[in-house]
Amino acid sequence: MFKKLTILLLLIGITSAVDAQIKTPQPSPSSKIEQVVGLTNVTLEFSRPAMRGRTIFGDLVPYGKLWRTGANANSKITFSDNVIIDGQKLVKGTYAIFTIPNENTWDVIFYSDANNWGTPKEWDESKVAAKTTVNVIPMDMNIESFTMTFDDLATGSAVLGMLWENVYVGVKFEVPTDAITSKSIDVIMAGPTGNDYFQAATYYHTEGKDLNQALAWMEKATEGDNPEFWYLRRMSLIQADLGDKAGAIATAKRSLEGALKANNADYVKMNKESIAEWNN
Repeated sequence: MFKKLTILLLLIGITSAVDAQIKTPQPSPSSKIEQVVGLTNVTLEFSRPAMRGRTIFGDLVPYGKLWRTGANANSKITFSDNVIIDGQKLVKGTYAIFTIPNENTWDVIFYSDANNWGTPKEWDESKVAAKTTVNVIPMDMNIESFTMTFDDLATGSAVLGMLWENVYVGVKFEVPTDAITSKSIDVIMAGPTGNDYFQAATYYHTEGKDLNQALAWMEKATEGDNPEFWYLRRMSLIQADLGDKAGAIATAKRSLEGALKANNADYVKMNKESIAEWNN
């Protein structure tokens, strides 16, 4: 019996040793960033090598040679809509990001085959979906780990940033926010609600489009006996931007009245400040 128990314990020990795995941190850990730009979903997937006391550009990453832009598998970017990069249309989908760093500029390449480990064994020029040259911006500090970012976010564009050592480069890409929103507005306006008019007018106002059209929509949104005070607030701002300060003040007073009834301190404050400003 003792002998059988000893053998059983030995077998359990061997099985545990086989199943056990040593876990160590990756030298170039992976990173994933998801960002909405306007109405477009953009995802970055990349690995992050570290400087570790090394000179990076012009040494570890030679000038004038194709670089995987990070470590391990391809750095990838995925767009949910078609985008524009330096005047070039990039169809929605996933692309590998390759670069050719130089001292003062980088070539940035969006490559349609994103399944390589590092750079492709055979470069296929037909798979270059877009290519642009951007200036290097020197930094006063070192970035220890290779970093990619989304910078300068706007409703219609953003900048894909890349930082490592004391270098920053950025690639602007444009997204079709206006086309998507305008199409949505056209569809909804076939049978709009007050909120639809408000949303359409707000977009036109904030994006500096046709303010007369925005005002016409706000007039539709505020029809009836008890329009929402935030609708009236937006309408007053549009009237002011069109130069109708008297109309803006009258509408702001209606918005103020509604905000007071709703006990909304923010809108009370904003309306009072605007009325004072437009009275001058």
